[in-house]
Amino acid sequence: MRDRPGRRRRVGVVVPGIVDEVAERAIYSANIGWENLALGSMLQEATGLPVSLGHDVRAGGAAEFRLGAARNARDVLFMPIGTGISAALFCDGRPVRGLGYAGKLGHMSVEPGGELCACGARGCLETLASAAAITAAYSARSGRGVDGAAAVAALLTQGDSDAQAVWDRAVDALATALAAVTTCFAPELIVLGGGLAQADGLLLDPLRARLMERLTFQRRPELVRSELGDEAGCLGAALMAWQAADDTTTGDDPCH
Repeated sequence: MRDRPGRRRRVGVVVPGIVDEVAERAIYSANIGWENLALGSMLQEATGLPVSLGHDVRAGGAAEFRLGAARNARDVLFMPIGTGISAALFCDGRPVRGLGYAGKLGHMSVEPGGELCACGARGCLETLASAAAITAAYSARSGRGVDGAAAVAALLTQGDSDAQAVWDRAVDALATALAAVTTCFAPELIVLGGGLAQADGLLLDPLRARLMERLTFQRRPELVRSELGDEAGCLGAALMAWQAADDTTTGDDPCH
């Protein structure tokens, strides 16, 4: 971020995986291939500037919390659904970090004994409801290749029975996972982001209905689409750097 033209004061960087934001270390990322990397200090040495290191989904959630769909809420679950699935949880306005391990909703088991996940477990939410999983499931079921989950959504609107079956399975898996989170943390608002949320009512309407079917006494959350879209993570990184540079937060809450 810059405080005036030409002067950079701090860098905000967000990455996937398990990130310890306090220690500024990238603990683990299977996709990128690093483990226990002192990424914050490495970037600081490379740029000559102080660095705020964060997790991409928590940063995106913080941006939605402050600037987007969740700006009027206190208890929020932000869940982007793309190639993978992760989440950011805010309780009473504060992010739940768990030393970087919190929010790995894509690795909640929703189908015990199901398909093997890249994490080593079986039946993880990602194996049924991520965009990659939906694409693969449709191709396997129909014998026809498709160009991503958006193509499956398009086929759904055309009455394709294979697309309907794959979509229903994904929605059921998402509803099961969200019901568990709702029971444990009682969010007032669930914000869906990522590429799959672009399906809008095709995803949100059945997911909302199936989530409510699974709830009895629990607080009933509102389910909405992200307002910031693909910009959420970038905006969250900028907010993180801005707040650290201005020293307006304690480090425990990047939202205020």
